[in-house]
Amino acid sequence: MPDHTVQPPGQGPGPRRPAAVRGRLLAGLALALTLAFTPGLPAQAQAHGHSGPHSREAAPASPNATASPTRPARRRPPPLAVGGAIAPDGSVWVVGLDAAQRLTVQAFTDTGQALDTPRPLDTGSDKIAADGENRPKIAFGPQGWVVITYTEPLAKPFTGQIRMLRSEDGGRSFSAPFTVHADRQEITHRFESVAFDARGTLHTLWIDKRDLEAGRQLRPPKPYRGAAVYRNESTDGGRSFGPDIKLADHSCECCRIALAPSPDGSLVAMWRHVFAPNERDHAFAPLRPVTAAEATSAAANPARATQDRWAIDACPHHGPGLAPAASGGYHAVWFGEKAGQAAVRYGRLNADGQPVGAVRALPDAAAEHAAVASAGRTVAITWRAFDGKAMRWRAWLSTDDGASFTPRELGHSSTDTDHPLLLQRGERIVALWRTTEGVRLERLAP
Repeated sequence: MPDHTVQPPGQGPGPRRPAAVRGRLLAGLALALTLAFTPGLPAQAQAHGHSGPHSREAAPASPNATASPTRPARRRPPPLAVGGAIAPDGSVWVVGLDAAQRLTVQAFTDTGQALDTPRPLDTGSDKIAADGENRPKIAFGPQGWVVITYTEPLAKPFTGQIRMLRSEDGGRSFSAPFTVHADRQEITHRFESVAFDARGTLHTLWIDKRDLEAGRQLRPPKPYRGAAVYRNESTDGGRSFGPDIKLADHSCECCRIALAPSPDGSLVAMWRHVFAPNERDHAFAPLRPVTAAEATSAAANPARATQDRWAIDACPHHGPGLAPAASGGYHAVWFGEKAGQAAVRYGRLNADGQPVGAVRALPDAAAEHAAVASAGRTVAITWRAFDGKAMRWRAWLSTDDGASFTPRELGHSSTDTDHPLLLQRGERIVALWRTTEGVRLERLAP
């Protein structure tokens, strides 16, 4: 019973329905949805709004609402969503929330042995999103630079701002948190991704609704599909940032943004996009340097990276994964429905982000929230899947640049779990999975 959950227009997040009825759920989404809770699966991610010409944001729950007298309220488990990265010394750093809702960082070996105790970081009075696709992140750069990012939810429903802590001493100490983007409206700035490129430039990308909000202020209001992807750059490890740059209009509202290195040392991005009129496929674009004057110009049309043609007025809460291919182009994984079949799929993109070759579904009908990483000709894909009793942690490994794969069972848990992640540095690829039982790490390569 995997938890591929879509969010219907005009509703906040609800409990989940088993994968066995996922096809009927998607087919009937335009009529009505009542999602039923599946015991043993993680609690639904933080509320995400969906806005555009065919959907609207959900109203916040009444503060006076009470649980049904015949069904006691289920206690929400501690937030499990974490970020991770391999440090220059080879240790694995994991950042997330503890039971007291404090942001902590902890170092491990790549086999899961803790090298220290969780270290609380000073985030002041910030609230921190750590659920599903909206999780803290950590990235290591040159010159001892380390950055940690998270989304801070704001007072209005579905609003937030991207916050960052920075270090210049390899992570021994961190600055107070600060807001990364120049736009300070109380609107959506959420679901950030962060990475350093080969030149040491720090890139931050996020989902942004300033264009949607601007259209709402016009008379008559101007319809706007979904949200947008915005980004900025820092060349001094986060001490200062360039302008907010619109990468693309009409992104999906609450799916993660995947980043990968390109052959020239820069980065490329892949995200779920709302192609007209409402097909939620994926888009691809390079992160090229942009001048301040160009930052105010219209965003270019991104490449269409997937061709599922999934027509749905909702956000699937399920972003893609992206990694460079040794023979050129990129490896990609994503979730979508094609011809009535919902699945996580693997495919190849060329250097411009166009799909090439055959697309394959992962060898697990229950697969969800897959990640992909590569090191030379080694490719690793990991995912989780509910087998009716426990959540399984699985991998698909290739040593021939994706021509063939071998399955590998990594573990299982009958408790609540986070989405699995892949961390890569040099030739090393490490799989990361957090459950209520703790952090698990598995070295997949070399």
